[in-house]
Amino acid sequence: MPIDEKTKALVRKFAIKNAIDYGKADIGSVLGKVIPQSKGIPIPDLKKEVEAVIKEVNKMKKDALEKEYKPFEKEFEKKAEETAEKTAKPNLEIEGAVDGKVATRFPPEPSGYMHVGHVKQALISAELSRIYKGKLFLFFDDTNPEKAKQEFVDSMKVDLAWLGLKFDKEYYSSDFVEKVYDYARQLIEKKKAYVCMCSRDDMKDKRFNGIECSHRSQPVKENLKLFNDMVSGKYKEGEAVVRWTGDMKAQNTILRDPVLLRIVDTPHYKTGTKYKVWPAYDFNTPIMDSINDVTDVVRSKEYELHDELGMQILKALGLRIPRYHLEARLNIVGNIVQKRDIRKLVEEGKLSGWDDPRLMTIMSLRRRGIAPEAIRNFILRLGMTKTDSSVPLDMLLAENKKVIDPIAKHMFFVADPVKLVVNGAEKEKTEIRLHPTNDFGMRKYEIGDTFYISKEDSAALKNGDSIRLKDLIDIKITKKGKTIEAEKGEGGKKVIQWVSESNYVKCTVLVPLPIVDDKDNFNPNSLETVSGYVESYAEKLKEHEIVQFERFGYCILDDKKKMRFIFISK
Repeated sequence: MPIDEKTKALVRKFAIKNAIDYGKADIGSVLGKVIPQSKGIPIPDLKKEVEAVIKEVNKMKKDALEKEYKPFEKEFEKKAEETAEKTAKPNLEIEGAVDGKVATRFPPEPSGYMHVGHVKQALISAELSRIYKGKLFLFFDDTNPEKAKQEFVDSMKVDLAWLGLKFDKEYYSSDFVEKVYDYARQLIEKKKAYVCMCSRDDMKDKRFNGIECSHRSQPVKENLKLFNDMVSGKYKEGEAVVRWTGDMKAQNTILRDPVLLRIVDTPHYKTGTKYKVWPAYDFNTPIMDSINDVTDVVRSKEYELHDELGMQILKALGLRIPRYHLEARLNIVGNIVQKRDIRKLVEEGKLSGWDDPRLMTIMSLRRRGIAPEAIRNFILRLGMTKTDSSVPLDMLLAENKKVIDPIAKHMFFVADPVKLVVNGAEKEKTEIRLHPTNDFGMRKYEIGDTFYISKEDSAALKNGDSIRLKDLIDIKITKKGKTIEAEKGEGGKKVIQWVSESNYVKCTVLVPLPIVDDKDNFNPNSLETVSGYVESYAEKLKEHEIVQFERFGYCILDDKKKMRFIFISK
């Protein structure tokens, strides 16, 4: 079917917007935007148009993209503002929900380490449960033996506990395999599913062209026998699958006889070789939600086209259908979100591990000094929305600053130290507050005539300048050189940090920068190391304690033995 000019313009507009937000346009995201606004046009035809436009758009340079996006900018900004106004916290509402009768769930697949984007779903689900005095479940979707591992389950539990999430029930897909088999048999008996022996390529080709598989006409008795043979291990991986008896002419291609169960020879981390037939996401998850009394499902909008299949399956089985709430994925500018990309960089030694402070994994954010309540406030500030956007990291850091500022002790740190001698200064004892407003006590030092200041401050000085060593004395610069000389003075307006010769320790500060550029290329210079001196009070800090290095930023003590800090934010 020919695509009209209006629809072509719509496809291009959303492709441009998607490329602006994520660096490259994604077929699924653009198609999901276009379908609701182009009723009557077959999805395969739309998909071809989207693929063609995306291919062209993804070749465009950044300046060309921005130029073409300009006429649409205000339109998208207005829509985002309207969505935020309607859906942002505290306006998280569920139509038809009743207090005490809401149950939400968080369904992580234990195939990697948790990312801040993943917990958006968890935190919104938890907030909905709280608002409606309901329940929150933890559901491990572990139906892929090739990827699921106990180490990921354990890591996720640690992350979720750190985030302060408490669950009313915990369950695993792998505990319900036999029950899912029973539901598969029910579908076969109702002629809503059949066993297919086609090759993957043949199946894919027929689905694309809307051609029914010859196995659809097999008698129920034969399908049941074939399925039981699959379960008993008669067939190997790839030799047989169970497919939904759908509509091979459906515009939504998800409904064209998708695979419901397949054979996987890889042993499972929990069940070993007990099961070799595992359910696909579109079959397993709706059933798990229904039989575990989940009333409201918060899920990525990428699954919008899959919802119809899930509802058809539940209807065929006579199971309750939950309410679905679609959410845009969370993308933070300058960061990697794909697990395979992170794994590759870790294996290549370009990242120190999954807790590298440049990453947005929960373990990385925890190591970097991002407070769990800051993550929660950041997510809920974004609210429920289906609008894709790239969010700056500064939004999260701003929320974090609100949390850590009242509790962070203040200290002086001088980067690339330069020696400063104040002629005529005598030895004396001094006390400086550990926090300007909260009573955390004092840091006490005995000082003399020799100090260190940062190279940056040193470079800005000239002979005759009057400055103040913060919380100490005013001095006048008398001679600049490798060592700066000064004398006691008065009226110093510029205030700088210092450490005294007898009261400092060497330290380093790791400064994380955006890990990818605007073209999603890895930035090898994304982790700077700043060396300097910090007050000797730092030796009293506990590992992982957060401090404010005045005029430098908030930092967390990452390794006390090495006296290594990680920069958090200004």
